[in-house]
Amino acid sequence: MVNQLQKLAAFGSLSKAAVEKISAYVSVVNYPKGSILIHSDKIESNFYILESGIARAYSDGENQQITFWFGQSGSILFSFNSYINNKPGYENIELLEDSVLIQINTKHLFLLYNEDLEIANWGRKIAEQELIATERRLIDRSFKGAAERYKDFLTQSPELIKRVALKHISSYLGVTQVTLSRIRAAVK
Repeated sequence: MVNQLQKLAAFGSLSKAAVEKISAYVSVVNYPKGSILIHSDKIESNFYILESGIARAYSDGENQQITFWFGQSGSILFSFNSYINNKPGYENIELLEDSVLIQINTKHLFLLYNEDLEIANWGRKIAEQELIATERRLIDRSFKGAAERYKDFLTQSPELIKRVALKHISSYLGVTQVTLSRIRAAVK
């Protein structure tokens, strides 16, 4: 459990006492590849940190799933709308590999926020970091071409190319698989 708690502390400086308070509510869970951890249109009651494995967030379009995020070891997995507003979320989060996760029930987390300012600030920092990452993806998607987004993807997450299906990567980049193949050939 020590490694898991160190990962919790990594999202913001937490004292040993704060980590110990959180640890009382933490469990380690294992899910197989293909599990849908977060469901759209459902209020989700858990907050996760991905210890090992890969996840993707997607929404269902008319005739396709649109991937808009990938998570790796250390990533936070939660539904923003459930977490902030206690309402159903918009996204699904699927595990693309067998995964080990740190799980905290959000009710317990919010109790800790109310009891401990240090933990509340830690939670705020996590939400801020996720908001900044979301904003960066939106800006990149709006202003960069597909080839540039692919090069950024390679630079930021080179291991995902080998571990994630190309259909998910092409969806994430907003291109067809044929276009992705052309971009990959040109980049080599």
